Amino acid sequence: MEELTFEQAMKRLEDIVSQLEAGEAPLDKSMALFEEGTKLSAYLSKLLDTAEQKVTMITAQAGKETEVPFDTEEGE
Repeated sequence: MEELTFEQAMKRLEDIVSQLEAGEAPLDKSMALFEEGTKLSAYLSKLLDTAEQKVTMITAQAGKETEVPFDTEEGE
């Protein structure tokens, strides 16, 4: 999974969610999809945490004394 970019992992997770929401997969396939989705979610969370740490560090290096929260609502 480490070889996936954030965008690739997110796309795969979206595909998994769509398949599970459709409810057409047999139970064993659904369980495998759920397990993969859980792993992808953890991987994406790790990538986002790392990015947040980098933004905080860059902001601090730019002379800012306080953390500036990243506005996730912007552009929506």
